[in-house]
Amino acid sequence: MTAGTIPAALSGACATVRPAGPADAVAGVAASFVAVPASLEECSAVLRAAAGARLAVTFRGAGTHLDWGDPPSRCDLVVAMTAMNRVLEHAAGDLIATVQAGVTLSDLGRVLSAAGQRLALDPPSAGREAARTVGGVIATGAAGPLRLRYGSPRDLLIGITVVRADGTVARAGGKVVKNVAGYDLGKLFAGSHGTLGLIAEATFRLHPLPAAAAFVTLDCADARAAAAAMRAATQSPLAPSAAEVSRPRRGVPLQAAILLEGTAEGVAERAGRMRDLLGPGASVVAAAPPWWGRMPSAAGPPSGPCGAPGTLVRVAFWPGALAGVLESIDAAAGSAGLDPAIGGSAAGVLHAAIPAEAAPEDVAGFVTRLRDLVRGARPGDGASAAPTGTAGTTGTAGTAGLPARGSVVVVSAPGPVRAAVDCWGPVPAAGLMRAVKDQFDPEHRLAPGRLAGVA
Repeated sequence: MTAGTIPAALSGACATVRPAGPADAVAGVAASFVAVPASLEECSAVLRAAAGARLAVTFRGAGTHLDWGDPPSRCDLVVAMTAMNRVLEHAAGDLIATVQAGVTLSDLGRVLSAAGQRLALDPPSAGREAARTVGGVIATGAAGPLRLRYGSPRDLLIGITVVRADGTVARAGGKVVKNVAGYDLGKLFAGSHGTLGLIAEATFRLHPLPAAAAFVTLDCADARAAAAAMRAATQSPLAPSAAEVSRPRRGVPLQAAILLEGTAEGVAERAGRMRDLLGPGASVVAAAPPWWGRMPSAAGPPSGPCGAPGTLVRVAFWPGALAGVLESIDAAAGSAGLDPAIGGSAAGVLHAAIPAEAAPEDVAGFVTRLRDLVRGARPGDGASAAPTGTAGTTGTAGTAGLPARGSVVVVSAPGPVRAAVDCWGPVPAAGLMRAVKDQFDPEHRLAPGRLAGVA
C-alpha cells in the first residue's frame, strides 16, 4: 500500500483521517495513517474498514505512554481517541461515572470534584500528567500512590465498552458497583496495551473527595529501616491512603511518606499517632514531598514522549518483600556499575530510572541480574498480601518452596537498550495470553508485538 494513499473504506468510515507524520510514530515505528473517530459508531466503522484492508492498528490516547512496551512489529493505522472526550454520565448519588476513553483524568477530575467526588486513580506522572486519558491509563494498567488503598484501574472499573478487531462493539459489566456480569472483560483489557481491542467507554466506581489530607515523612537509613516503617504504617489501624519511598541515588537515606486522608479533625489526630508510631525523625507536613506521585528520574536527556530519561524499569513484588527488593536493586546495580534512582509504593511496585548515557550492555546486565534476584523474593517481614495491579508471577519456585512473586519489566528505554535485553522477561502465562489474543484478534493486527508472549 502506498504511504499517504488513504483507502476509500477508511476515509468513508471516519470524518477525520489523514496521512501519518513523524510525530505519529509508535515507539519509533512509523505509521501510514491516523484516524480520529468522534463516536462509538465511527470507532466501529474504522476498525471494520481496517479489517477489510488488513491494516495493523495501534490505539493512542494522549500519547504519553506510547513508548511503554515493545515497539509494534508493524503499524499501518493509528486510531487516536482524543475526540472521544465526553463524560457520558455522572450518577453522583450512586458514586459512578461513565466516560469516553479519550477523556483526560484532569478534565474528569474537574467534573467529579464539583460534586465532591473523585476517581481514585493517580498514575505516576512523567511531565505530562494533565494529558493522560482514561483509555490510556486502563490499557497500560498504570497506578500511582493511591493504589495502596484503592487498587489499580481494573479494581475501579465496573463496566467497559470495547470495539473488537472486526469492528464488533462489545459491552460488559454495568452501572452499579455490585454488578459483576462480564467483569472479566474489563480485567482482560486492563493492562492489555491495545492488543485485544479498542477501549471506547468505561464506567468507574467513585469515592468522596477527602476533606483534609496530611503527610507523615521520615528519612530511613537503609532498606530494612524503610521496610519496617512501611510495614508499621500499613499494618496500623490508622488507614493510610498511600505509602511511598524514594531515593535519588545509592548512599543517601531513603525518603518515606505516608498519606492520611479524611476529616480535618480525624486526619490531624491520625497523623499525630502515625508520627509517634514511626518514631524519632518523623514529621507531619501539609504538602506532598516533591517526588510524590512522580516517576523517578535520572540525569540525562529524555528517551521518549513520556519524558522519562534513559531507561525506566518497573519491579513488582510481594509487599512484604520490600526490603529484599530494595537490596536486590542495589546488588544488581552494583554488579553492573549503575546507580539508578528509585521510587514507588509499599503496595508492591517500584520503578528504577537509569541514565540515558549508561551502556546498553550494563543496563541489560542490571535487568538480568535483578530478575534473578527478584524471582526468589517472598514475604519475609510480616506481610502476606499479593502485589496489586501489574505485579505477576515470573520464573520458577522462589525460596522456601513458595512460588515466585515478582516481575521486572523494562517500561521504556532507548533503542540500543531494547535491542540488548528482553523488555518483558519470562512470561509463564504466554500460552494463555496467545489463546486470548487468538479469540479477540485472530489475525493479530492489533498492536502486534507490543505485549509479551503475544505475536
